[in-house]
Amino acid sequence: MRAIVVVFLGALAAPALALDGPARLHAFLDQVHSLRADFQQSVFDEDARPLDASSGKVYIARPGRFRWDYTEPYAQEIVGDGEQVWVYDSELEQVTVRPLGDALGDTPVMLLSSDEPVEHSFEVRAVEGSGGFEWAELTPLGEQVSFKRIRLGFDGETLRLMELEDAFGQLTRLRFEQVERNPELDPALFVFTPPEGADVFSN
Repeated sequence: MRAIVVVFLGALAAPALALDGPARLHAFLDQVHSLRADFQQSVFDEDARPLDASSGKVYIARPGRFRWDYTEPYAQEIVGDGEQVWVYDSELEQVTVRPLGDALGDTPVMLLSSDEPVEHSFEVRAVEGSGGFEWAELTPLGEQVSFKRIRLGFDGETLRLMELEDAFGQLTRLRFEQVERNPELDPALFVFTPPEGADVFSN
């Protein structure tokens, strides 16, 4: 599943409060039940050299439903319907489907789509960072994970940045724009029907 995504968004900025990154994260998870945003995704190697760039739109409806629509440089859909995760590559005309729990595990997508307390799966602490944001760093508690830390950058109550570092030092950075907090989302966004003629693979 493409760079885990995930992911993650923020809300409209609120008056400044004396909160650190972890407190911002907990407030975000307590208050946000649905999300819609544009995202820009960049991937860097261990020497900070750019490897890939993509963009699209993300929708999340907790618990368990999400949709990532990649539009650039090519189209790809990742849809979680509450029970399964569907990944559709339109160029290859291939669909991969997996049970939700198997596909997510202790991942950033699980973090935002689950209603379980974040401490069940992550150690959370405040860290310093760039951009004038308040940062929370999350370290997975499980052993079978594809990354070693997540960093979330908050501008007030708005989540602006997410950074994922894997065990090889590769960094995936997601920047969120045009963020809407708790919008009414069409349930059809989280329903996926394989296109006619597409090959479907179950994992």
